Amino acid sequence: MTDSPAFISESESAALVDDDLALAAAREAFLATATGSTFPVVIGQSLPHNRFTLKSGAAGDLVGVKIGSFWPGNVDLPRHSSTIVLLDPATGRLSAVVEAAAANAYRTAAADALAVDTLARKDSRTLTVIGTGHQALHEVRAVSRVRPIDRVLVVGRRADAAQAFAAEVTAVTGLKAEPVDARTGVAAADVLVTATTAREHLFDASWVAPGTHISAMGADGPGKQELPVALYDRASLFCDLPEQSRTIGEFQHAHPVPVALGAVLAGDAAGRTSPEDVTVFDSSGFALQDLTLAAALLRRRAASPGDSE
Repeated sequence: MTDSPAFISESESAALVDDDLALAAAREAFLATATGSTFPVVIGQSLPHNRFTLKSGAAGDLVGVKIGSFWPGNVDLPRHSSTIVLLDPATGRLSAVVEAAAANAYRTAAADALAVDTLARKDSRTLTVIGTGHQALHEVRAVSRVRPIDRVLVVGRRADAAQAFAAEVTAVTGLKAEPVDARTGVAAADVLVTATTAREHLFDASWVAPGTHISAMGADGPGKQELPVALYDRASLFCDLPEQSRTIGEFQHAHPVPVALGAVLAGDAAGRTSPEDVTVFDSSGFALQDLTLAAALLRRRAASPGDSE
C-alpha cells in the first residue's frame, strides 16, 4: 500500500512562502540547470481567451510539471493560478500537488533578484521598475533585499497607476518611491526591472547608462518583447535557459547567444567584468524553479510545529 500524495492548498502555500525561501529555491534551480533537464513549454488554450502553459523538468529526485493558467473572465476567483505536480522519481506515481499562485510571484521575483545579486554593481541604489501590476511589487521587494536600494522610480502607462503604485511601494517597503517618465527612469537606473506584458520595446537603448543591470521578466511567449534589440550590441547577455530565451523569451527578437545564469553561479562563465558593463538578464521561467519551490514548501511544512502530515 502506497502513501497518499501530499497536497498543499493555495492558502497554505501562500502562508508558507517568503522571500528567503524563494531565493534559496531559485538558486538551487539555476544551479541544477547544469545537470537537470527541462523540456519545451506547451502553450494551450481553452475557449478564445483562456490560456494555460505546461513547463516540465527533472533534476535529481525532482520530477514534475507546473501548470500555469490565466482565465481572464474570472470574477470571484483569481485570474491566474499555478499548480505544481511532483512525481515519484522511482515509480512515476503522483507524489505531491502544490497550489502555488501566490508563491509563483515570489518565485518569479526571486529569479530576477538572483540575477541582480549575481550581475548588478554592489553599490546599486536606484531601482527603476517599468510596470505597475501585482508582480512589480514583488520585484521591488525582492531586489531591495539583495542590493542597498534607497530610491525606487516607477514607470507606468497611466499616471494615476504609477502614482498609486509608488505610494504602495513606500507603504510596503519604506523605500522612497516616485513616478517618472520612461526616459528619466531608465537613465537614472542602477537596476532596471521590466514587469509588463508588452509586445514591443518599452524604451530606447540609448537611454541606458553604463553600469546598468536590467532584469526583464515579461517575455514568456511568442511575440512578447520589452527590450530594444539595439541594446544587445552593447550589453552582456544572460538568461535562464538559452534555447528557451531565443524561442519564447526576450531574445526571440534577435539571435544573440546569451549566457546561462546557472553557469555564472557555478563559476563556469563570467558575469559582470567591469563597473561600466551593461548586463541584461532575460527570465522566461523554467520548470526546475517550480519543482525546487514546491520541494521547499513541502520541507517547510514538514518542519512546521503542528504539521499533521
